[in-house]
Parts: sequence; structure tokens; C-alpha cells
Amino acid sequence: MCESQTALAVVKKQKDTGTWGGNLLGLASSVAQGIKDTGTIPNYRRLLQLEWPRTGRPFKLADRVLFRLLSRDEDPSLLFELQRLVKSDVEAMAWARENIREAASAALAEAGYAEDPRLRGAGHKIASSISQFLRSPTAEKPFVKSGKVMALHPEAHPPSWYSVAMIAAMPNLRRERAGFTERLGHYLAQPAPKKAFVIQVGKRSIKPQHLLLGDPIEADARGYPKDPPLALHYIELLARMGALEWAPVATKVLARLLKDCDELGVWRPKNLRSQPKALNRITYHYYPLHLDAQTTEGREVDITFRLALIAKLLGWPLDHA
Repeated sequence: MCESQTALAVVKKQKDTGTWGGNLLGLASSVAQGIKDTGTIPNYRRLLQLEWPRTGRPFKLADRVLFRLLSRDEDPSLLFELQRLVKSDVEAMAWARENIREAASAALAEAGYAEDPRLRGAGHKIASSISQFLRSPTAEKPFVKSGKVMALHPEAHPPSWYSVAMIAAMPNLRRERAGFTERLGHYLAQPAPKKAFVIQVGKRSIKPQHLLLGDPIEADARGYPKDPPLALHYIELLARMGALEWAPVATKVLARLLKDCDELGVWRPKNLRSQPKALNRITYHYYPLHLDAQTTEGREVDITFRLALIAKLLGWPLDHA
């Protein structure tokens, strides 16, 4: 896919500094956060999905930045879009750096650096923090009342989309921490709380987009997901971790999507007039990879590809003739 217009469009937006959009985590433009375009880590991960050559210049430039983020370098410029938050509230520093390191670790793990000592060190630290949370009473009662809203307990350190993606891409870490991986899998299989909540970052209350307090998939009674790209992304992560069998909603959704596949394994639902929409920007890097949705076949490509990949991860035979 490296010659596709989709991949080239991502590459052209990269700066000589190795960054995209002048920020790290931005999933869309945000006036409030001073973000004008999608950030470095989502675009890096998108290039990985589009299979741009790992030895290419875009990755070489970006890798330097991402490894600096793991190094605990105190350079304030490495906070990127979070500089303003930290400048006005020093107490937010630890949260900002931790959030950035988790995201950088996910990107580097997916890029094939799972055995790099720098990433392994960061990975074990992240896993230890989550493990401590899963073993604590806070995992069962993660919320506290904060004025008129529910807030995440200040001592809670639940998994995030980033930390789960990192763990899913580090098989040796999972083997070394098999007990933790199983506990995490069971936690991620339970339904996520439906109530809205905020996290306290220094003196500010922020609505989190990246935390996972259980299975986030919403589906109707038949098992069809409200947000197919998010559902497939989550199912793929669970499949990589060997945890899909414990997740009733995720398995029901997968079965429903597979029901729409024809004898050749092509996802072909009736009356597909448009490409399924991603409702959550967390899947920016993941979907869609095939942007041409002018034809019915074009609209089917991404979901078909993801279902085939999940089937392969689960060890199912793919011998459609």
C-alpha cells in the first residue's frame, strides 16, 4: 500500500522534525487545545497500518522523537500540545508525561520495537501500574463524586487504548506477565460503565477519550455494532491478547459481522449504500485504509480485511478458493 495516495498524503504532511501537526496526540483539530491537525502518534500508527516501508525516512525521523518521549527527557518542548496545560498547572505534569509515554509506547510496539530495551522498560512500568490497579478495590469502584459529576478515583490507573495496544503488540511481555495479561483480559471483557465521568488533571477536570474501563462496544439486540470500526479495532486487540473468548459482547458482534460474509469470505451486507462510519476518532489510524467508497466493492474492503485479519489471529483457516 506504500504507493497509495492515502499513504502519500500522510507522508507529505510530516515536518522535517519528524512530527505531524505540531502535536502528539491530536485525533482531530481542536481550537480549545490549540490543535490544528491530526498529531504525530496517530499519523505514525496510520502509516504502519498502510504498510509504508519501515526503513523509510518518515519512520526514521519520527522514531527519534518517540524514543525521546520514552527517555524521561525533561525538555518542556516534548510536551507539545500539553505545554500550555502544564504551564498553567504544574500538578498536571506527571499525567501529561505518562499519557504521552503510553501513546509513544503503543506506536513503537506496533512498529516492531517490542524487544528494544527502552521500550521493554517502559512497557513493564506501564503494565505494573495497570496491574496494581486491577488488584486494588478501586478496579471495582473506580468513581468518586466530585461536585455534580462523577470523577475517576485519583488513585485509579485503568488501561487505555494506548496501553492495551502496546501490550497486544508485545508477545514476550505478555508471556512474562501471563497472570497480569489474563487479569487484564477478563477486565477488558466486562461491559464498560455507561455513566459519563471526568478525570482530575491538576486543577482541571477533563473528559477522557483514551481510557478503557471495560468493553466499549455498543451493539443492538442482533449484535450489530453502533460503531463498526471501533468494534473491530477492539476485537482485534482482544484477539491479539488471547482474550476474545471472555468477552460476550465482542464475540456476539464478531459473529454478527461474519454472518454477512459470503462463501468467499467477503463482507457483503445487504443494501450497503455507504462505507460504515467511524464515530470515535480513536480509530483514525486504523480505519478506513481504503478511501475509495464509490462502488459497493470499495465499501466492503476495509471490513472484509479486518475480519480476515481477526480470523487469522484466532487461528482460523482462510482457504477460500
